[in-house]
Amino acid sequence: MAKLRLLTGLLAGALTLGGVAVQAADAPAKPMMAIRGTITQISGDQLQITDRRGQEHTATLNDKTTVSAVSQGKISDIKPNSFIGTAAAPQPDGTLKALEVHVFDPSLRGSGEGFRPWQGADGKTGTMTNGTVGTLVNANGHTMTVKYQNGEKKVIVPDDVPVVTLSPGNRSQLVQGAHVILWPAPGSATPVVAARIVAGVNGTIPPM
Repeated sequence: MAKLRLLTGLLAGALTLGGVAVQAADAPAKPMMAIRGTITQISGDQLQITDRRGQEHTATLNDKTTVSAVSQGKISDIKPNSFIGTAAAPQPDGTLKALEVHVFDPSLRGSGEGFRPWQGADGKTGTMTNGTVGTLVNANGHTMTVKYQNGEKKVIVPDDVPVVTLSPGNRSQLVQGAHVILWPAPGSATPVVAARIVAGVNGTIPPM
């Protein structure tokens, strides 16, 4: 459970969510961190979210806000030709060790495809890889190749790694008590405008 709570701080580069830039006058763009927490109140187009530190945030939804749903998955959901994303830690032998794996619904294939640096909310760094599973070997955990554009990575997936599924969502999943990750739109002030929200279904905590 402690590992799952730690993983809720992972940055969801998986959905091309990355850092959302906020442009300030006469200053370079700075990344605006995602808000990770629980919906405590919803009224019309406004959400109130209490983050993991107990701080309250108010966010506004508009017609450009998109919602994705996260449901609890299992390691058997990872199959050859699945489109997946994984935050991972580099290993001395050049492989990657998965910290979590999210399996995309077929309608989301191609989301955030590629390999990039990743930094979690806790400041720890690693990598984010989104791509198609090639070979998959099931022995002492799972070893998979993840192919993206012009490259591929070898990823070790321990048996106890959290796995979730990602699918298109809707506002009906933004309910009191839902665990969410919210990315502010560029230029958001206070309250922020939600560009994208990943919402846990049936109590699922998004591990990205």
